[in-house]
Amino acid sequence: MLETWLTRNLDIEVPILGAPMGGRAGGTLAGEVSKAGGLGLLGAARYATAQWVAEEAAVARELGGRFGVGLMTWSLDDDDSLLDAAIAQHPALITLSFGDPAAYVPRVHAAGIPVASQVNTLEDMRIAELAGVDLIIAQGGEAGGHTGRIGTLPLLQELLDATDLPVAAAGGIGTGRGLAAVIAAGAEGALIGTALLASPETVGPDYARERVVSAGSADTVYTSVFDRARHQPWPDRWGGRAVVNDFTRDFHGTDTPVERLEEAYDPADPALGVVYAGEAVGLVHAARPAGDVVRQIAADAQRLLARFA
Repeated sequence: MLETWLTRNLDIEVPILGAPMGGRAGGTLAGEVSKAGGLGLLGAARYATAQWVAEEAAVARELGGRFGVGLMTWSLDDDDSLLDAAIAQHPALITLSFGDPAAYVPRVHAAGIPVASQVNTLEDMRIAELAGVDLIIAQGGEAGGHTGRIGTLPLLQELLDATDLPVAAAGGIGTGRGLAAVIAAGAEGALIGTALLASPETVGPDYARERVVSAGSADTVYTSVFDRARHQPWPDRWGGRAVVNDFTRDFHGTDTPVERLEEAYDPADPALGVVYAGEAVGLVHAARPAGDVVRQIAADAQRLLARFA
C-alpha cells in the first residue's frame, strides 16, 4: 500500500485524487474513483447550481462514501453560493483553485473540511500558503482543461523546495509510471483527470470519449478560443488545453471577432466542440471503467516503487 499524507489525512487507500473537471466530473465518476480507493472530486464549474452539487454529492456518497468538491476561486468572487453548497455536503476535501482563496479558507476550515489549491506558479503557491490551505497541488502545463504554462516536473520541484506544506502533482500523469515518478520526487500523490476522460462514468457527449481514445500526446493545444466562443469569463492568464479539431485549426491564434466564433462553435459537432484533455491523452487507449484505471495506476506505481524500497 502506498501511504502518504493524502492517504493518512483524507482516509483513502491510494494517493490518487480524481480531478474536478467541469462538465465531466459528476457524482458517478467521483464515486467510482473513491470506491477504487482514491478520492473523486465533483467539478463544480461556474455554471453549476447548488441543486447540482447536492444531487451529485448524493450519487458520489452512495457509490464511494467519501468525495471532494472542486471550485474555481475567481468565480466565487462574484457569487460564493457554490461554496456554501459544497460545505453543506460535508465533503472530505474542497479545492479552491485559480485565484486567491484567502477569503474562503476560514469558512471551509470552520466546517472541519481541509482545503487544497491547484497552483501554476511559485507565486500562486505563496498566495495559497498565506491563505492557510492544507494541501498544494502543483498543476503543470501538460494538464487538460485550464492550467498554467510551466511543466509539471519543473513546477513540482520548485514548490517542494519552497514549502513545508504537502504537495501533490497534476498534469501529464496517466499511468503508474507517472504516479511513481512524482512520489519518488517527493509529492504526496497525484490528481488525475485525462486518464479518466474516456471512462463511461464521465459526463458529456460520446464523441468526447472517442476523441480522447484516438488522440495522441501531440494532439492538444493550449488555447483560449473555446472560452471566447462560449463567453466563459476566465481570467486571461489561464488558457485551456484541449484536443485539436477543426475549430482550433481555424481560429486558434487568430483575431477572429467573438461574434464569428460564437456563430461557428457547435458543441454537438465533434469537429467543432471542445474536448479539454491533457498531454497524457496519448496514454489513453480504451474506454475503461474509472475504478479500473485508478486501481491499475496505484498497483503499477506501488510495484515500480517497491524496486527501490
